[in-house]
Amino acid sequence: MAPFGHLLTAMITPFTSGGEVNYEQAWRLARFLIDHGSDGLVVTGTTGESPTLSSDEKVALYRTVKEAVGEKAHVVAGTGTYDTAESVELTRRAADVGCDGVMAVTPYYSRPPQQGLIEHFTAVAEATDLPVLLYNIPGRTGRRIEIDTLARLAEHPHIVAVKDAVGELTFTTKTRLATGEGFAIYSGDDINTLPMMAVGAVGVVSVAAHLAGKQIKTMVEAAKEGDLTNARRLHLALAPLAGTLFLEPNPMPVKAALNALWEPVGNPRSPLVPASDETVQKVKEALGAVQQL
Repeated sequence: MAPFGHLLTAMITPFTSGGEVNYEQAWRLARFLIDHGSDGLVVTGTTGESPTLSSDEKVALYRTVKEAVGEKAHVVAGTGTYDTAESVELTRRAADVGCDGVMAVTPYYSRPPQQGLIEHFTAVAEATDLPVLLYNIPGRTGRRIEIDTLARLAEHPHIVAVKDAVGELTFTTKTRLATGEGFAIYSGDDINTLPMMAVGAVGVVSVAAHLAGKQIKTMVEAAKEGDLTNARRLHLALAPLAGTLFLEPNPMPVKAALNALWEPVGNPRSPLVPASDETVQKVKEALGAVQQL
């Protein structure tokens, strides 16, 4: 019921001081994340700054991360773009380098109708035999995958899950009711993981797991086991950290925090900029509370 595991990290893309992709550091970060609770890694998604990466850079990252984790974790390639043909081609290339699945975001900017979404996602799903994770994030794309559309897409044998970043628990509930139990729902926002698991989500595609992977894994496991008291305690302790990581546009805060607290991962590519010192300090304070759990 959880085709990619229960805790996936939406992995940042490390850059060198000159702005090039730092593949060596991507390899190290991938190993670090799976050693700290991640069942899978989503590579070149929103947090990975996919709009600023070339197709060749993306494929090289897929290969690097897959080599780093081997069979220890699922590698899900963020192959979705605003262009169906490009998304199909990236999906095929992800399969060629051994990825375990792909994530296809709603095409952005053009705001296609629901029939356009069905045709786009179907084309991606039929490009390979890889399982597909839909990514429903209307706040960034300008278009929501509606419930009826999700229900139709869930009938495709390769479309197995959705990353739900709609931010409405009612929408998640309706998604659960409209799709079969074999179709997995993942929270797309750390702050909503526990509430969404309460209505049928299987886990989360997390940003905060870069910094608190073990604590998030413990919360998800508690929720799975029905230990609401412990899950709620961890959820409330983690909530401030989740909030601080979105004080500025993602992934600015998490990259700055990794630079300060882990190893150098570089600054975001333009048009994003480094997070402010004030934001970094708030992240540090929130993380300090979490580390005492």
